[in-house]
Amino acid sequence: MSESTPVLHPQPPTPLPETAERKRSNLSRRVITAAILVPAVIWVIVTGGLVYLAVVVGITLLGLREFYQLIENKGADPLVGPGLAAGAALPVVAHVGDEYHATLLMTAVLLGVMVAQLRKAQIREALASVSGTYFGVFYVGWLLSHAVVLRNFHDVAQRKWGWAAAAPIHPDAGIFLMIFCLTAVVLSDAGAFFAGRAYGRRKLAPRISPQKTIEGALGGVLVGGAGAVLCKGVFDFFWPELSGLFGYWMAACLGTSIAIVAIVGDLVESLLKRDAARKDAGDLLPGMGGALDRIDSSLLGIPLMYYAMLSYTYLRVIGS
Repeated sequence: MSESTPVLHPQPPTPLPETAERKRSNLSRRVITAAILVPAVIWVIVTGGLVYLAVVVGITLLGLREFYQLIENKGADPLVGPGLAAGAALPVVAHVGDEYHATLLMTAVLLGVMVAQLRKAQIREALASVSGTYFGVFYVGWLLSHAVVLRNFHDVAQRKWGWAAAAPIHPDAGIFLMIFCLTAVVLSDAGAFFAGRAYGRRKLAPRISPQKTIEGALGGVLVGGAGAVLCKGVFDFFWPELSGLFGYWMAACLGTSIAIVAIVGDLVESLLKRDAARKDAGDLLPGMGGALDRIDSSLLGIPLMYYAMLSYTYLRVIGS
């Protein structure tokens, strides 16, 4: 080769665009994963008890670890061990008590995280470490602990307001409440996905999640609300003793409200992922991302359902 011959350097391959075939493949993986997850989740909810608690703790640990990985992507150094321990303890405390005791634990967690930070040799990024660790425990651990008290709603109502308040509530009514809530959440996500693909034109939050559209969000709210009413109808037909706590008008209002906050919850996690420059929080579930990607909407939907039911039950008590 002569000195005048230019040296050619290979260029990196051009990223392939997301073709229709690749989109169909991803959709197929989502459908297969959902077909496996949905029956498993229903079985765990119906089984209840320690099995249910163990699954909630496991999901909390998976979601919280993925959250801390997002923080680490930003260059911060969260207190992973104490954070995971606190996150796992919150559902357990909710199981033996209620959300009030879990809230008390959150105060102790804050003090513990600050003390643990004092013991670190490196004090750089202390503010990001403490705040990120604590927010993760709140965002994943405390919010998801409401899945325990919602499943055990009869016992919670009895502890709060006595036997008379809990008498109209079937001991297993929490099965219906959890499935009702998750139906609204899951169908809100599915409705937004398919409505957005078919009719999406106007961006919902382009800086946070460019793929989400206003039309998709409206479709998600409609499908989620309608699905919740349908869930109520199915339970009324097969297991009316579990779903007799409220009527169809309240089912429609609750289902629509849960579908709305589910979309907000999805946007919140999208904001965190975009800040961390990540498409998904993890790759645990084929076609769906990580555990945090699957529970992001439920993290707001389940507490809304729980506190709505607490308020409704309380109004029934003072009205009687």
